[in-house]
Amino acid sequence: MNIAIVGTGYVGLVSGACFSEMGVNVTCVDVDTKKIENLKNGIIPIYEPGLEDIVIKNTKEGRLKFTSALTDCLDDIEVVFSAVGTPPDEDGSADLRYVLEVARTFGQQIKKYTLLVTKSTVPVGTAMKVKKVIQEELTKRNLNIPFDVVSNPEFLKEGAAIEDFMKPDRVVVGVESEKAKSLIDKLYKPFMRNSYRMIFTDILSAEMIKYAANAMLATRISFMNDIANLCEIMGADVDMVRKGIGADPRIGNKFLFPGCGYGGSCFPKDVKALIKTAEQNGYEMKVLKAVEEVNNKQKSILFEKLQNHFQGDLSEKTITLWGLAFKPETDDMREAPALVLIDKLISQGCKIKVYDPIAMDETRRLIGNQIIYCKDMYDAAVDSDALMLITEWKQFRIPSWSVLLKTMRSKNIFDGRNIFDKKELVHLGFNYYRIG
Repeated sequence: MNIAIVGTGYVGLVSGACFSEMGVNVTCVDVDTKKIENLKNGIIPIYEPGLEDIVIKNTKEGRLKFTSALTDCLDDIEVVFSAVGTPPDEDGSADLRYVLEVARTFGQQIKKYTLLVTKSTVPVGTAMKVKKVIQEELTKRNLNIPFDVVSNPEFLKEGAAIEDFMKPDRVVVGVESEKAKSLIDKLYKPFMRNSYRMIFTDILSAEMIKYAANAMLATRISFMNDIANLCEIMGADVDMVRKGIGADPRIGNKFLFPGCGYGGSCFPKDVKALIKTAEQNGYEMKVLKAVEEVNNKQKSILFEKLQNHFQGDLSEKTITLWGLAFKPETDDMREAPALVLIDKLISQGCKIKVYDPIAMDETRRLIGNQIIYCKDMYDAAVDSDALMLITEWKQFRIPSWSVLLKTMRSKNIFDGRNIFDKKELVHLGFNYYRIG
């Protein structure tokens, strides 16, 4: 089976690599010619565990190819996946220019029945716009070539994307024809040997499922952060509360960990887009507006705790940050809480020393050398007035407290992910602050 995937970002590259691993002939397309040349040479533009090995292997074996133009491969393609970016506009709505450009090229170039699959996260109703653009281009060509448009949203977790794709908990597909359904079913069946987890819906419902899923997860995070903040005021232990409610099978224990706010490429963008979609259709998403408000406030909570500890005077203080990426096992800095914290610390005249095992190059690309990038976690803590845990990388979970006691100037720990033992740290002589 021959397919093309337009867009070699996170979703497109992971999808292309995993399909090729299952024996599909995949051509990945991207207008960024430098990125394409790098990929041909095994240089991967993102960090994702296991991705580089799969890309290099399948490129060498000829199942995974890269090009800068869809027209180079379209004649032999049965299915085209659109996995281009949908960045938020200033008003929070999703920018569909790249999605519609793919549709335009598709309509201008197809010569036989071809299936276009929207893999990008797009607002509800986008498939209708895509179909209209394709039909307009076919009409300009005076051709009546059959085609189908399918919605196939992705549910990959950064840091575990290969595992998620190869062993999906579900594959959601919005279809309108049996021919399209059969093609997609054939493509995903190799991933379903143990249990069949395809969910076929109408297209509008498939588009809504993606947004609703991310909005629900974001809601759980903001809810627990709200509860954690109230627990702190009231004297309750948020970890005990989390375990107590998570034991209820109607609730479950996933996404109930309080922290210093969510970030990444999905939750912030998708919550904004769903709020905007509702507004455009005369409805107000009151719950999601509160979710967004809580999260924006939560990104400043460690800064507020730091300010309170030093009674508002942070000038010339040396602050250490462990972790920069919005979550472990990725270098993604989009909407990362660390960026909000760094900006606030800089405004107060702090000296900032940071360490992240993967995301320092990406952070440097975004904000330059306003902060000090350190060789390891202990180097970052030397002469520090406070250590702030932002991203819960595994290597941060059991640090050598004896080393920190010797090297830190002041013994202040601010735990943004609640991974340390409060009793242990207080016993050792640290001032310990956490979420909730």
